Amino acid sequence: MSIKPDRWIREMCIKHRMIEPFEEKQVRQGVISYGLSSYGYDIRIADEFKIFTNVNTAIVDPKRMDPASMVDFKGPVAIVPPNSFALGRTVEYFRIPRNVLTICLGKSTYARCGIITNVTPFEPEWEGFVTLEISNTTPLPAKIYAHEGIAQVLFFESDEVCETSYKDKAGKYQQQRGITLSKV
Repeated sequence: MSIKPDRWIREMCIKHRMIEPFEEKQVRQGVISYGLSSYGYDIRIADEFKIFTNVNTAIVDPKRMDPASMVDFKGPVAIVPPNSFALGRTVEYFRIPRNVLTICLGKSTYARCGIITNVTPFEPEWEGFVTLEISNTTPLPAKIYAHEGIAQVLFFESDEVCETSYKDKAGKYQQQRGITLSKV
């Protein structure tokens, strides 16, 4: 398995629609950067968020997510409360090839402010908008800028295809369109 460079990512996006919309160059002017980088792709966060709150004294249960534990927000800047988190989704839609696995890591611009982005790997033949978890580890409110970079995806290509892909398993998060809460 090897990490793939920018020319491979560009080719996969042009020929196979692996990332849509696809930004062929890194966009940096006045924004937190996004687009193609040397060995990955910097994804953007859309302008819709589910911000967790304790107003209704709900309990976070991964088997039964209670919508009362979050507030829906749509806008250019989301404020994540201190020591809390929000869910968001990518602007980009992904179609992962059968012989590829990705790892996604938060951008240093946010990490240096105590804001951590968590995403699980994109498995072979998974597709959809990515649901992102953004944690504010600080005692202060934190701004998240919609339509700007939030994390970097690294692509690993195997010499052979996997025996069972995410699509083969009929994965529960396949082809997700919006922010998707946890499912069992």
